[in-house]
Amino acid sequence: MAAIRGRLLHTMLRVFDLDKSIDFYTRLLGMTLLRRTDYEGGRFTLAFVGYGGEDDTAVIELTHNWDQAEPYTIGSGYGHIALGVSDIYGACRQLEAEGVTIPRPPGPMKHGKTVIAFVEDPDGYKVELIERA
Repeated sequence: MAAIRGRLLHTMLRVFDLDKSIDFYTRLLGMTLLRRTDYEGGRFTLAFVGYGGEDDTAVIELTHNWDQAEPYTIGSGYGHIALGVSDIYGACRQLEAEGVTIPRPPGPMKHGKTVIAFVEDPDGYKVELIERA
């Protein structure tokens, strides 16, 4: 039996404050808001953000459930989203100036040479920054 061939389309995150999350991913991380759609009947909004179009790159789907009374808890199975950046130290300085939590400041990863950092989005989801030339 042949393996199914496909393409990664998006990663979905449930977010508590959609506008705050869109601001984080667009203004602070430089993504573009690709589309935002309200689903009145289901009482939710989907917003897609990314560094390229949905036709050729994977994006992030931010799902906001209108009736969510408190922030979501992040399960122990969730890891992180990884983004490549050219100047990780500069990026972290900018994010820190904006009040972004940086639980793991930039530096070489354990047992390796790759320079990484971890930041948190407004809902506490981890975003790994990896320095790429």
